[in-house]
Amino acid sequence: MSNTAYATEATPTPNHLSVEMVQDATTLQAAQTLRYSVFSEECGAKLENAGTGLDQDIFDLHCEHLIVRDLRSGEVVATTRLLDSQGATEAGGFYSEGEFQLVGLPQLRGRILEIGRTCVHAHYRNGATISVLWAGLAQLMNERHYDYLMGCASVSMADGGVQAQAVMQRLRGRYLCREWLNAIPRLPLPQMDLPANVTAQLPPLLKAYMRLGAKICGEPCWDPQFNVADVFILLRREQLCPRYARHFKAVAPEGR
Repeated sequence: MSNTAYATEATPTPNHLSVEMVQDATTLQAAQTLRYSVFSEECGAKLENAGTGLDQDIFDLHCEHLIVRDLRSGEVVATTRLLDSQGATEAGGFYSEGEFQLVGLPQLRGRILEIGRTCVHAHYRNGATISVLWAGLAQLMNERHYDYLMGCASVSMADGGVQAQAVMQRLRGRYLCREWLNAIPRLPLPQMDLPANVTAQLPPLLKAYMRLGAKICGEPCWDPQFNVADVFILLRREQLCPRYARHFKAVAPEGR
């Protein structure tokens, strides 16, 4: 892939933000530093190799990494990593398969891209930054003709799981779909009875996936390392929300 920054003209964004694929070790390290800052320092995750100040794992070697850069400072302010089927084969499976038994995954017809480790710098957590990141992701999916986008979206377990249970209570009726994949958590959340008046706001990233047209494919998995409940999401291009279809050009291929 070229080192050209992805165009973002489809979504009005500040001119100082640019999205690009990581092409060198220095930029990858900057993305891993941002991930460490967000996941470890802000959220308290117990990361491997924490003493390095970097969030690294074995999947990084097999992933491509998409970043948003502030051109005024050169700082990496948002990042996500991408794993396709070939990379997953080399890595021994998709990252999500470590948390879920993905029943039906081998039967999916089409090209699959897994997204993960998405985070945004605290000073840039706004619609503009995530729009730039999404525009880069959209262009990549268009160029390579991916049919499915999948991954995990996290809900904090800092309150013992009340928020995670309340979020799932909101999601089940409208967004739960096991038609294409059945994501069975390897470490399910403990069951609890919620008061009738408990409500919860969807975390920003999970809300963004739902707005795109993604579905959840099962109950959440508890991730003790990050102390979060991970919800498995699947987005089929042909079911993309029309509002976003012009960015992702979600036209179903013939016979699929």
